[in-house]
Amino acid sequence: MNKKMMFGIITGAVFLFLAFGFYNASKFQSIEIVKSVNIMAPQQEVYDAISNLDNYPQWSPFLAQDTTQKYETKGAAGTVGSQFHWDGNKGKDLGFQEIVKLQPNSFVGIKCDIQKPFKAQPTFDYELKSNGNTTEVTQKFNLKSGIIDAFFLSLFGVKKEMSATNQQGLDLLKNSLEK
Repeated sequence: MNKKMMFGIITGAVFLFLAFGFYNASKFQSIEIVKSVNIMAPQQEVYDAISNLDNYPQWSPFLAQDTTQKYETKGAAGTVGSQFHWDGNKGKDLGFQEIVKLQPNSFVGIKCDIQKPFKAQPTFDYELKSNGNTTEVTQKFNLKSGIIDAFFLSLFGVKKEMSATNQQGLDLLKNSLEK
């Protein structure tokens, strides 16, 4: 096989890979993951656990995955504007989350500002509903990204990993409140 033919085959394969990758990436420019859990605890107690970021280390899936993570809270606990800052994975993970909206006992809106390992600003919305002796917590995760970031998100299967991490966080929240 001559060099021109080999170059043509490799170029064609790369083109097909990129075309297919960017086609799939278009589906990942907006990711929404919705998870729910029922917790055997009063709605007020569940709301307090979510809205007060001082409680976050008790149910953070990221802290469970990286027990050496450094963190601090800033602002008045349980209020709009309070923040949870993290620095983990030996300096490879860096960012903060901030409470942006509260509706007493029923809703907590959180915006994240991730600096490392990539830049992103996902949101987490928590809706709480009382169901007799339990409180149903529905978490809606949203992430919007550009086509290049979406390409890498799809390439590395990040949505599946994010979904598992979000479920882990809800399971840890449930466990911390049902002790």
